[in-house]
Amino acid sequence: KLDNRLEGGNDKNSIDFHRFVLFFGHDFDASTRLFTELELEHALAGDGAPGEVELEQAYVEFDLSPQMSAKGGLFLTPVGILNETHEPPTFYGVERNPVEKQIIPATWWEAGAAFNHRMGNGLAYDLALHSGLYSDDYNIRGGRQKVAKAKADALAYTARIQWSGVPGLVLAASLNHQSDIRQGTTDEKVSADLLETHAIYTTGPFSLRALYAQWQLDDDGTAAGQDEQHGWYIEPGYKLSQKWGLFARYNIWDMQAGDEADSEYQQTDLGINYWPHRDVVIKLDYQDQSVPDGQDEFDGINLGIGYQF
Repeated sequence: KLDNRLEGGNDKNSIDFHRFVLFFGHDFDASTRLFTELELEHALAGDGAPGEVELEQAYVEFDLSPQMSAKGGLFLTPVGILNETHEPPTFYGVERNPVEKQIIPATWWEAGAAFNHRMGNGLAYDLALHSGLYSDDYNIRGGRQKVAKAKADALAYTARIQWSGVPGLVLAASLNHQSDIRQGTTDEKVSADLLETHAIYTTGPFSLRALYAQWQLDDDGTAAGQDEQHGWYIEPGYKLSQKWGLFARYNIWDMQAGDEADSEYQQTDLGINYWPHRDVVIKLDYQDQSVPDGQDEFDGINLGIGYQF
């Protein structure tokens, strides 16, 4: 990925290998299988290096019937559009959209157990019991523990319902409940609830994605309005051919929406994807931000290449 952007009034030029992911899977038999993903971020990990080595998925899945399955281990939480499906050829833009990154916050995995039931007529639901976030300053993205000796005094729960009964249309809603985002480190428990809903519609060369997500934290004393954090985006796309696609995306998010202070971010993205192969993509886009006073504003061009196999 190559950046050429304006940050706080100064030019920022950077080049980065965002992620390198290795997938390993194994079918033990027709009804029992293993999924794992090992990821290296920013090309170099270690003391003083910018990257990390992360185990993003590692779970065993069991078929209980043709319509039901269960899994246990480390898995991506079933919320949003990108959290479970975030390989570069599957979405527009070099960067993942800021709403799912900052509010949900993708990529977000936990350890626990989950159940899926496909009921027919395009209706399905997921239930999961898993480890929770930990944050003493209510920074949701910073609260991901990534299952690294994670505090587990308070577990979390996720439920999702999804409908795809019309060709080209997917409607979904998810609820995540954190029983204590402080993980028992203080006498007062602070619960938190994420409500997310989204729609994906594809017809011929046209596609449309829209998503809304909102956190509510049960603490009236939360500093700087962080008891409410929300965001939404809408993204139309158009495939000029099997290899070329154009998109636009409008994003709004606010991580301190619980007070009257101006803390809202806005971002508009315009760009193009080129797929020389369905699993390889070259991306170019321009982003324009409007940010609260005193915050860095990132306006400029992103260029990237991605793949999956």
